[in-house]
Amino acid sequence: MQLRVIENLERIAESIDHIDQFLGKQRNFYTYQRNLMMRRAIAKELDIIGIAIKKILDINPDIPITDARRIVDARNYLTHEYHRVDEEQVWAMIVKNLPVLKIEVTRILENAD
Repeated sequence: MQLRVIENLERIAESIDHIDQFLGKQRNFYTYQRNLMMRRAIAKELDIIGIAIKKILDINPDIPITDARRIVDARNYLTHEYHRVDEEQVWAMIVKNLPVLKIEVTRILENAD
């Protein structure tokens, strides 16, 4: 596997870890919703994830990441339409999609050796 793909997979894993740290063990939508700093920090990590996936897709469009294109599209929306972002949709991504992405990225990195 190309070094650039591995580096971007590592960035994704790191960003997911950061989001997990920001949220703590008790993931609560209302705490997230009321905390501007947390929302902005998570948005930045989602931006990093989207950019990294886009770079991976440019190198290897067949990478086994579920909904990779949708993740990039979501990143573009969050970045360019930030004034219209629905926090409930972002939260849904956090609790539904990020755990799957974390598993997939971990699996790909483990098999990259």
